[in-house]
Amino acid sequence: MKIFSNFESGNIEIVKAETPDDIQLAIPADNQSDIAQWFHFRLESEPQIPHHFKLLNLAKSAYPEGWKDYDVVASYDREEWFRIPADFDGDTLSFTAYPEYGSMYFAYFAPYSYDRHQDLLHQAQLHPACRLETLGATLDNNDMSLLTIGEPEEGKKNIWIIGRQHPGETMAEWFIEGMLQRLLDDTDTLGRALLNQAVFHVVPNMNPDGSIRGHLRTNAVGINLNREWQTPSMEKSPEVYLVRERMLQTGVDMFLDIHGDEAIPYNFVAGSEGIPSYDERHAALENAFKQALLTITPEFQDEHGYDKDAPGQANLTIGSNWVAEQFKCLSYTVEMPFKDHISHADEVYGWSPERSVAFGQDVLAAVHAVVDQI
Repeated sequence: MKIFSNFESGNIEIVKAETPDDIQLAIPADNQSDIAQWFHFRLESEPQIPHHFKLLNLAKSAYPEGWKDYDVVASYDREEWFRIPADFDGDTLSFTAYPEYGSMYFAYFAPYSYDRHQDLLHQAQLHPACRLETLGATLDNNDMSLLTIGEPEEGKKNIWIIGRQHPGETMAEWFIEGMLQRLLDDTDTLGRALLNQAVFHVVPNMNPDGSIRGHLRTNAVGINLNREWQTPSMEKSPEVYLVRERMLQTGVDMFLDIHGDEAIPYNFVAGSEGIPSYDERHAALENAFKQALLTITPEFQDEHGYDKDAPGQANLTIGSNWVAEQFKCLSYTVEMPFKDHISHADEVYGWSPERSVAFGQDVLAAVHAVVDQI
């Protein structure tokens, strides 16, 4: 029996793995940080026998509440990712796998590989309205890639969509894949209508370094990018610095920052109620977007989510808050679950890549519902 994590986004520490009936593992923290939550490893062993796993020391993980009612994600072919039931006692997550084949992958959520990221970018650029551009390099010398979709014209809106500031929140790039599929589908009237009204600026992966390293939340040097928006630097947070500079050049009429939440088993949005300039126009745009999304898909709800900031108390280092204040625009953080959207639960797959893709397509329809107002 062997356990591996020597691959892109792999992350696990072997505490004990001598026999299948007692496999003890721990989750290493992101580099230069104490944030530990993302795991991704491969088991190679005898099939058709039970393998009992324990993930240890989770009371000290970044989001201990994220393990309650969480089921592990697994795959044989790295295409279909299914759930394995797990139990959490407050410190240890226990689960049993019965491998059908000799090799099996396990992860916190279905990975979105750097190869697939490159495929997404280069397939998108084949559309005549889409241009792929490298804004600069990360600290690990990876590309910061931007897709610009649509021809700038007087009166057109500038809509920015970014994902994976927190690299382990891979559902964000699955979501953006779905959104791009629909936006660039010439047979879909919605995409054509939107490109007549707006230019889209899309960063599918804001944190390629963390994605490759197997981080949950930080870049190569342990920086949480979603706390860098007021004062980013090329020394600590070039990812935010480069994107922010381009935003200041283009302007922003609408901003969506796509994320995943460890603990809350729902899809929801977080607005900018606490920014100093929040007013009735902001509120009306936010409500119009939410009402459109509630009408479009049952995968969205607006009862469960984060507490709203008190007036004037928003943290302006957070991307969606900084953008809302800087550009006086509709600006939302979109959150999806690591667990499941339990209003419409799926015991086999939970919240999945496929549902993330479909949700991205549905959110694009909600963008169309408000594009005339932004």
